[in-house]
This record gives sequence, C-alpha cells and structure tokens, in this order.
Amino acid sequence: MYCTRKVNEDITWVGGNDRRLAMFEGVYSIPDGVSYNSYLILDEKTILFDTVDKAVGKVFFENVAHVLNGRKLDYVVVQHMEPDHSATLMDLLCRYTDTKIVCTRKTSEMICQFFDQDVLDRAIIVKENDTLSTGKHEFQFIMAPMVHWPEVMFTYDKTDKVLFSADAFGTFNALNGALFADELDFYNTFVDEARRYYANIIGKYGPQVQAALKKVANFDVQIICPLHGPVHRKDFSAYIEKYQRWSTYEPEETGVMLAYASIYGNTENAAEILASRLRDIGIKVEMFDVSVVPMSEIVAACFRYSHLVFAATTYNAGVFITMEELIHDLVLHNIQNRTLAFIENGSWAPTSGKIMHDTLAPLKDMIVLNETVSLRSSLKEEQLSEIDALVNAIANTMVLPKNEDVPTGELDKTALFAISYGLFVLTAKEGERDNGCVINTVIQATSTPLRVTFTVNKSNLTHDMVLKTGIFNLSILTEQSKFDVYQRFGLKSGRDGDKYADYSAYARSANGLTYITEGVNALLSGKVINMLDCGTHTLFLADLTEARRLNGDASATYDFYRKYIKPAPNAEQQQKKGWLCTVCGYIYEGEVLPPDYICPVCKHGAEVFVPLASVTDEKKPLPEKKPEPEKKTELEKKPELEKKAEPEKKTEPEKKKGFVCGVCGYVLESDTLPPDFVCPVCKHTAEVFTPIE
Repeated sequence: MYCTRKVNEDITWVGGNDRRLAMFEGVYSIPDGVSYNSYLILDEKTILFDTVDKAVGKVFFENVAHVLNGRKLDYVVVQHMEPDHSATLMDLLCRYTDTKIVCTRKTSEMICQFFDQDVLDRAIIVKENDTLSTGKHEFQFIMAPMVHWPEVMFTYDKTDKVLFSADAFGTFNALNGALFADELDFYNTFVDEARRYYANIIGKYGPQVQAALKKVANFDVQIICPLHGPVHRKDFSAYIEKYQRWSTYEPEETGVMLAYASIYGNTENAAEILASRLRDIGIKVEMFDVSVVPMSEIVAACFRYSHLVFAATTYNAGVFITMEELIHDLVLHNIQNRTLAFIENGSWAPTSGKIMHDTLAPLKDMIVLNETVSLRSSLKEEQLSEIDALVNAIANTMVLPKNEDVPTGELDKTALFAISYGLFVLTAKEGERDNGCVINTVIQATSTPLRVTFTVNKSNLTHDMVLKTGIFNLSILTEQSKFDVYQRFGLKSGRDGDKYADYSAYARSANGLTYITEGVNALLSGKVINMLDCGTHTLFLADLTEARRLNGDASATYDFYRKYIKPAPNAEQQQKKGWLCTVCGYIYEGEVLPPDYICPVCKHGAEVFVPLASVTDEKKPLPEKKPEPEKKTELEKKPELEKKAEPEKKTEPEKKKGFVCGVCGYVLESDTLPPDFVCPVCKHTAEVFTPIE
C-alpha cells in the first residue's frame, strides 16, 4: 500500500524507510533506521528525482504509481548513482518505457557499470547550469563532484525555489511518519545523527563541499530536499552554518573528545582522572570507550570538539587494535585544525603515544601538546602532577583568544548607561578587512570588572571575525541615526562587498577598529574572554578595553526604529496586494503570505510581516522634545541687578547634601561619598552615584 507525503502543491515524497538494516554501507550502525528519499513532481511533464534502495522498492513503486495516477513518467533525474539511490533505477525504466534519464556524463558511465541493460539512448546528458523545463517548473543543474561521489549533481527548481541536494544535508534515522525537519525538533533530536552522517559519509571532502556551498549561495533556496533524512522548509541557516564549519574543519564546540582503549582498566582510570580534573575547571569532556562505542560516533565527536585526547595501551609493540583503527579512520576522514594530546600505557615498553602522535601530527593545522602522560601499568600518586600539567596545557590552549596586549583607552563607566534593548553596530577587523553588522542583543554583564555580553548570528561575516580575533567595537545607535546606516550594516552582507565603500562616518578607537561617528552616542571596545554556542548564534562574554560617551542623545530602541526610522511604503506600493516586512521594509507581492516565508533581505520569518493595506504611508512625526528654559541675555538681567529694593524672600528649608544612585534612585545623605561605597538597594558601586544639586 502506498505511503506518500506532500512537500508542496506539486512535489510529493515517494520514498521509504528502512528500520531493519543494521549497518549502513556495511560499516555504520543505524539503530534508528534510515530513509531513502525520492521526489515526484507533477507538471505538464512529470519528473522523478532519484530512485531508492532495493530494501524499500515495493512501497516506492506503489508510491510512484499512486501519485502518477495513470500518467506516464517523462523524466527521472539521477543525481547520485550509489545503489542506495539507484538500485531500483533499471526496474523503474522497465516499468516506464518512455522515461528519459537526466544525468551527468559520469553518471551515464556508472549506469553501464552497475547494470547490463543498454539504456543510454534514453539519456539526456546535462552540464553545469543546464536547464530543463517541464512546463511551470524550470530546473537548473549544479555540478557537485565528490559530495561524495564524482558524478554527483544538485538540482534547483527555479519555480518553487527548491534545492534537491543529493546526499548533502542528509542524515541517518528513519522519518517515523514525519517529513519536515520542523516536525522533528531537528536541532535537538536529529542533529547528532546529521553530524555522524556528514563526518563519516562526506567528511573527507571538505573542499568539495565548500565549492558546492558557494554555488548554492547564489540561489534563493526556500526548501532543501536531501536523499536521506527530513526536508528543510523553515529556518535552516543553522544547518547550513554547521555544513560551513564541518567542511572547513572548524570545531563546533570548545571542549574535549577523550577516547580511550583499556584492557584491564588502568588506562581508563587515568582517562577518568583527566576528565574529572578538566571538569573541575569548567571544561566540557565527552568520553568514549573505543572497544564499545561504534567508531562512527567517535569520528562525529572529533568533528564536534576542538580538543582530542587519545589514551591507549601498547599492544604487540603498537597501539591497541580498536584505537589503532580509530586513529587511521580519522586520517582517512581528513580531520584537521584540532589540538591533540595523548596518554600511553605499557608495562615494559610504552610506545602507543608516539605511534598515535606520528600518525595524526602530519594532518593539516594540528596543534600537538607536549605533555604526554606515560604510564607503566597504572597511574601512581607521583604522576598526578603530569595529569595536572596536561590539564593546564589543554586549558591554556582554550583561552579565547590571545588578546592580552590590546591597547586600552579611557574607561568611562557611564558610557554603559547608553545600553538599552536597542540597536548597535558591531564592528571587527581581520587582517586588513573591516566589517560590521547591526545587532540588538548587548547587555551589561557586570560593572566590576566592566563586562558585556552580546549574541551574533553565525551566518554573519562579522561573527567569524570576532570569533577569530576576539576583538570588537560596539557603536550604540541613537534616535538621530539615519536609515542608511541600517541598510549599510544590517541589510547587506559583507561577504558580498565592502560595507565601508563610499562611507566616511567612522573613526578608529584605541584597539585599531572602526566605530561609527554619526547617529551614535557611545563607543564600547572589548576583548572576548568566553563564548557559548547557542545554535544559530554565538553568545560572547567580553571585558571592555575602552568605553566613551560621545554625546547625550537618546539611544534608539527597536520600537523607535520601526516607528520613526524605517521608511514606510508609499501610496503606490500600498495599492498593491502584498505584505510588508516590518524590519527592513521589503514588500512581498501576493494575497497570501506563506507561513514559512523568509524575508530575502533581512532573513526574518513571516511573523514580522503585516498586510500592506494596514500600513499608512505617512511616517509618524518624531516625538517632540521638551522646550529648554529661555535664557536671558546679560542686558536683560541688568535692570534686575540695579533694583535697590528686593521683596523679602521666604526662608527655604536647607537642601540635603548627598549623592543619588543613577540606577535605582537610592540617596546617600553625606558630604562625601566613600570610593568603595556599594548601593544597599541595587548593589552598584560608587561610580553610578552623582551629587545632589
């Protein structure tokens, strides 16, 4: 009996799920199964994207027949010839004898290698950027060699903005009735299997994945349809960001993957002690027994964490069997850009540490710590200092980043009073390149020392600059800021061009970075001391190295920006049927706004759009400023000074002497304010107090 699901009006999923297969490709355990995805589009002509593994062939053919409902199948696109996606291809061509095969030249050669029947007379060979129309839909073909076979291609549906991505963006696990990532709480329940799939299936080919991602970045992708795992139809920027990290071998998290091979428990004991002492100082550790845990899970963890520790006993003058297998597997998967450390054990000739070191050290951008711990049978009390030395070495390489010598300027703590839930330009510099972006998540963390936190979307170039250099500036925007600064720094990407081109309203602070000089009331400079991976964003904790008030203008809030700064649609635009993005002003023309729509300019979702008809084309007037008291000239004051008799003044009560807290209003009645005074109400210190006048 057929079992299908609609991707959208024209596209139907016709794949299947396999929960009986124990080892995917005979290597990778899949206790929760795997899906084999195939997609059928009904248009003036019908087109099928890939077939499936023979294990789900029965339901696949029932699905295809049900959706076609008597129509012929015009095309089958073969994006990837691996048998889990092509084993049923020849059977399909026998059932639908008029179907044309759309594929690359390399794919056509592989069809002849896998099958005996000659079907090349039915093949349509496509190359980079070739297109195929089926009526309403037009498809563009994107070559993606070695992601993860040489014949692979992606296909982009220009009409529905769908990317058919072959094995890219795939994952292990059966779909269990769901189809979409948002039905599965993907980032909590599926992302570990997505990482395991990438690391083990595609991980070796990072440069090729990077090349494919750069091509895809040129398309407006609204839906991703992979050949394994769920379809992505909502905010999938975090998933693309993970692919960016995985394919450039950047760790996802600062932490330790600790793998150990232990015969009688002594090597495991040393690994446990190391893990405990790392945890004592707040370092995240995940441990794996290589004799028990599937190798694919450990490889995935190596793609996740920044530091890799391997603890193994010496065995037959080499490395214990399961650890040796892991080490060689990591070399084959091209792991890079990690910090390595080793614990070795041997009752008479411990050599496993040197062998592991010599095998892994030649890999690209590896930092190898010298503090190898060498055991003779078991760890002794006097060797705990060696464990502590390794702990310190690991911790020292986790300082984020090395920026102790950043020049410091004036530290005016009142500059932080300008912080609100408002809008800020975050600027950074890498090499000779300046960049900046608009953020709205700056918070003062502490006043002693002066610290702030802020979060930045990982897709931003500025995020990557701050991540790598650890140095930044924040310009606090005011109600006098112009929409141009939001357009320049908030509505376009620095990856596409220089945001400072033809722009002069900036200067440089003590740390050498730019800050905005117009429509800004304060500058904060800082250096990152810690960070937290928040999924789509990174949260940075930073010490301030400079803080300056530039003027007394009021800080812009997000609400103020929407009401008074962002341009409203004009009368002509209002006559159109459509929806207005309240963040950037982009107009979507159409009577119905798709619930999963993403603004192509600012990347916010449908929730920030309002009907055009509900928006006035008259911008609200700016709030009126309170009139300042009229000042009299010296000539106007003179007659008053020359009066001989003044009316008798009533005696006013003597004003209290003291200091008022600028945070909570608490008053300290005193002639002097102790420099170490702490407000008993809000706990802020003396710098927030001002004299009562």
